[in-house]
Amino acid sequence: MINSFIQISDCHIDDQKLVRKINTQANLSLIINDLTLKSFNALIISGDLTENGTLVSYEIIKKIIAPIDVSFSVLPGNHDDDLHFPIIFNKNYLKSLSIDNWEIITLNSTQKNKVGGFLSDEQLQLLSEKILSLNNKFIILCLHHPPVSMESEWNDELSLENTADFFNVVDQFKNIKAIIWGHAHECKEFNRKGLKLFSCPSSAWQFNDCDMIGYNHYHLSVEGEIYCETVWL
Repeated sequence: MINSFIQISDCHIDDQKLVRKINTQANLSLIINDLTLKSFNALIISGDLTENGTLVSYEIIKKIIAPIDVSFSVLPGNHDDDLHFPIIFNKNYLKSLSIDNWEIITLNSTQKNKVGGFLSDEQLQLLSEKILSLNNKFIILCLHHPPVSMESEWNDELSLENTADFFNVVDQFKNIKAIIWGHAHECKEFNRKGLKLFSCPSSAWQFNDCDMIGYNHYHLSVEGEIYCETVWL
């Protein structure tokens, strides 16, 4: 049996349609329309849902994704607001997702008034405890900030600051099969000691020369394999 889920990232929705001269609402709607034609088990949006974190912008994005009738989870990025976000997405904010014998665990890597990410000792301890309670499942971790160098023009100083602390936890668990993230507005795949690492393109715009928008479609096997298909529009 093959199950699957979708990752969308960095939507940058605002009260107005144009953000940095790009209609981010139309771009996200285009992706959602494409997803209505596909079959998948769950949806995750990995941060920067909005450009300025306004209450209206979260209401707009919730309306845009309404046609997707599957379990979904949203996590914050550095552009999001920690007050308005949970109000609109209270049941789906930082929610873990279960798909057959897989569990997608979401992490909040944001810092107040900073672009770069950080995972506190408390959050890493809770992560360890949660994984131990799921020792019969394959694990995927999702955060906003890249935990490895993007090996591109992306400024890695804007990524996760305490990667060593993060991987000290990750390396303890062989059932962690993948780590996924957004923030870099770029699609890349890495391999670290057999662990698969995936960055997701933005639904708004890319930071490299790519003039398309996209999302990741992950396929999961019961044997613990994960495959990523990046879809461009």
